[in-house]
Amino acid sequence: MVLFFTSTATDPPATIYMGRDKVENEDLIKYGTTDDVWFHVDKLSSAHVYLKIPPGVESWEKIPQALLIDCAQLVKANSIEGNKKPNITVIYTPWDNLKKSGDMAVGQVAFHNDKRVKRGKRIVHIAQRENVIVNRLNKTKVEREVDHEQEKIDRQKAESAVRRAAAVEQKKAEQELARQRAAEKEAKSYDRLFEGMDEDDLPQKSVQEMEDDFM
Repeated sequence: MVLFFTSTATDPPATIYMGRDKVENEDLIKYGTTDDVWFHVDKLSSAHVYLKIPPGVESWEKIPQALLIDCAQLVKANSIEGNKKPNITVIYTPWDNLKKSGDMAVGQVAFHNDKRVKRGKRIVHIAQRENVIVNRLNKTKVEREVDHEQEKIDRQKAESAVRRAAAVEQKKAEQELARQRAAEKEAKSYDRLFEGMDEDDLPQKSVQEMEDDFM
């Protein structure tokens, strides 16, 4: 089972989720997406909390502070040791930076690139549990069974459809640009026919001759 929470720290609201247990965490590690950010209490056991980066937030490094605090408070509240301790720190990194090998225990992870982990001066420092925040998030909690494999297939289909639509629009834009350039080229060629010619050199026709042309 996966637990979903809604944070109103941003507009539009953001989705935060986590596995009910370490077994579920294994699936979340395996089936995460590139717009997921992983949170964990530093050096203590805790839930693996994920943030789905909301629209309007450019990257995982530009998550608003209020949203970071929501995620960190949820991590702290779901850490047996961390929930009791003051002054804990929470680290976070993009999902695709999580590293899992066969010799690791269930729920255990490492990182592909330690420089992509927010730690040291960049960690989220939580002095104490803020029940107002935790209670607000818990009121939005929804628990549901997730078919991770099917969701992956559906997501890939949706992403493929978006790419196809973008390709069609790009082709239309390229065709329109080519049409405009051809029209401009034709206009310039016509203008060059009369470049450097005096008015007397231009073809002259009487009114009668022009009328005869249409008869």
